[in-house]
Amino acid sequence: MSEILTLDTVEVHAEGEPGRVVLNAAGLVRGETMAERLAYCRENLDGLRRMLLHEPRGYPGLCAVFVLPAVNPGSDFGIVVLEQGGFTPMSGSNTMCTVTAILETGMLPMREPTTEVTIDTAVGVVRAIAHVSGSKVTAVTVVNVPAFVVDLDMPLDIPGVGTVPADIVFGGQFFAQVKASDCGVDLVPGNGRDLARMGALIKLAARRQTVVAHPLNPEINRIDLVMIHTGDRLNGREDRNTVVLTNGELRDDAPATWTGALDRSPCGTGTSARMAALHARGQLAIGEDFSHRSIIGTEFVGRLTGETDVAGVRAVLPTVTGRAWITGRAQWTLDETDPFPHGYTVGDIWSPDAS
Repeated sequence: MSEILTLDTVEVHAEGEPGRVVLNAAGLVRGETMAERLAYCRENLDGLRRMLLHEPRGYPGLCAVFVLPAVNPGSDFGIVVLEQGGFTPMSGSNTMCTVTAILETGMLPMREPTTEVTIDTAVGVVRAIAHVSGSKVTAVTVVNVPAFVVDLDMPLDIPGVGTVPADIVFGGQFFAQVKASDCGVDLVPGNGRDLARMGALIKLAARRQTVVAHPLNPEINRIDLVMIHTGDRLNGREDRNTVVLTNGELRDDAPATWTGALDRSPCGTGTSARMAALHARGQLAIGEDFSHRSIIGTEFVGRLTGETDVAGVRAVLPTVTGRAWITGRAQWTLDETDPFPHGYTVGDIWSPDAS
């Protein structure tokens, strides 16, 4: 008889961004620290990531989370995030999905009016405060790791566009963040294809023209995500953004690879990074609420609760609040005779080099 791998998941979305919370992946991941576990996933489990996120089980907009045993005293569990471009150390929307799934399925006890959850990640310990009414998580506040600016208005040479100033910022992942007006594209759902292409070009340029490394975890050393936003804060105007998640290898000489999917949520780590940049510009005060809208109009509310430093780097302490909803339960299986153990992609909706 053939061997069958079975993964139990809770399907969730956070303000529109779908997350697949994998409950029984602990036996597949090795490492004593979360950084070691993230590295192990990147080196050994990329096929499993593709199986879960690619067809026939996934689609370009999907993310997932491995829920793992805690490594630090007092923590409830650890997470490693699976995105279309690879394994990543942290995600705000996926943290909201995970906390909602863990509490509403009874894996951890739920208390009103708030339940605090402590989560180990490869970039540090993250606290999440679930706002609870009855048996429902009505919102999750992610107390994120410190966010910091690497550079403001770094000139990036974008092929076919020109020089675009970009903020290079860390908010749990490294971002290149640019104004939509500098890119000549409006932040509306109908421009999704153009926004994805622009994000891919910015990511190519940022990776080629910048060097980043987290001061406490130098293996986190690449710009994974691009945020295109409304720019300087103006009275009476919503702050909106979209984050581009590329889904394959980007190549300068292959325009067909300049694609990806847009985050349907306002992006938790992106909101944290955006607040760090706004604070550095004097446009967001400590303790001030920051309403951040997604490409589909959903909202995260961010706040900076203080300032700190990370190994000598000036940083801020962000929180991000949003809502998540369970959409179903599933068991995803892989039979050893399945001809698509790593899933597959087709160029009608995927990058030709989707990974």
